[in-house]
Amino acid sequence: MTADRPAPAPPADRSAPAPSADRSAEQSSVGPEVVTVGESMVVLSPDPTGPLDRADRLGVSVGGAESNVASALAGLGHRTAWVSRVGDDPFGRRVLRHVAATGVDTRLVTVDPTAPTGVYLKDPTPGGTAVHYYRSGSAASRLDPQVLDDPALAGTRLLHLSGITAALSPSCAALVRRALTDRPLPAARITFDVNHRARLWSAETAAPVLRGLADAADVVLVGLDEARALWGVTAPDAVRDLLPGPELVVVKDADVGVTALPRGGPDVFVPALRVPVHEPVGAGDAFAAGCLSGLLRGLDLEHCLRLGHLCAAPALTVAGDTAPPPRRALADRLLALPAGDWARLDLVDAGLLPTPATGRNGR
Repeated sequence: MTADRPAPAPPADRSAPAPSADRSAEQSSVGPEVVTVGESMVVLSPDPTGPLDRADRLGVSVGGAESNVASALAGLGHRTAWVSRVGDDPFGRRVLRHVAATGVDTRLVTVDPTAPTGVYLKDPTPGGTAVHYYRSGSAASRLDPQVLDDPALAGTRLLHLSGITAALSPSCAALVRRALTDRPLPAARITFDVNHRARLWSAETAAPVLRGLADAADVVLVGLDEARALWGVTAPDAVRDLLPGPELVVVKDADVGVTALPRGGPDVFVPALRVPVHEPVGAGDAFAAGCLSGLLRGLDLEHCLRLGHLCAAPALTVAGDTAPPPRRALADRLLALPAGDWARLDLVDAGLLPTPATGRNGR
């Protein structure tokens, strides 16, 4: 049996610009500002979009909550590393190539010669997009608590985890617990996205585990819909009461808006932007990246939530799991808008979204 080996530097992906030499040198000499840990998979989606059981052709992309966050944070200018495992197979090489091309440091990803890269399929229907996982026994399910002991992670400012990793295997659950309780990266603020996946574990099984993990984090992100399904709470302040431990709890309520509930401070609500939704998968990760970028930059909570919305908007309009975040100059201009202008913001006119395609007759 061949021993596990670190991921080689992947070849450049022609579909996206490779990280610049200056940026790679900076990552190597300074180390990451942000580290995310979790599984990424190859995603197969009907092309053109439609029900999976009627598809004749599938598009191939890459997705995974933690690498999605890492990629968006890298696009926002942060030194970001992703810790994971992939199979020694074509899908694993594709995942590595894709994530590295977004500017994320993938040197701490292990290539496993005896376990496969996970795969999931999207099934878009009029009622929403269902997903079908083929990830049991994947390389990433072999992640263990020792992955955070690498000296290259020393000095990390922010460690981002999610409830998905805790559901993959006992060793993955132990990894998340150790990160939150033993704090092997003592300088890192730990952020935790609840990210309950019903296809991985039931709400009944997940509820007490995810509540305990979330309450041990410094910053928690959770959807109000999943909080309702897991814990039976129906309002942001009820989520805060359930999770007294974190310094900040961020509750997302779909197209209504997002509420930030800091410990000891006033709640902050920012309404959602008006976005023509193509598919919501991945938008939560983009929101998380924007919000966390704001925290890293020292922005106040209102502007952290606004930056989350600005990053989520492009992701809502594409079929894939990710979309490039807004350029810094554009984002800063939109962050500075008065509240009334923000509520009326037209994302096409503002330059955040492209003009919708029209037919020859303008329809």
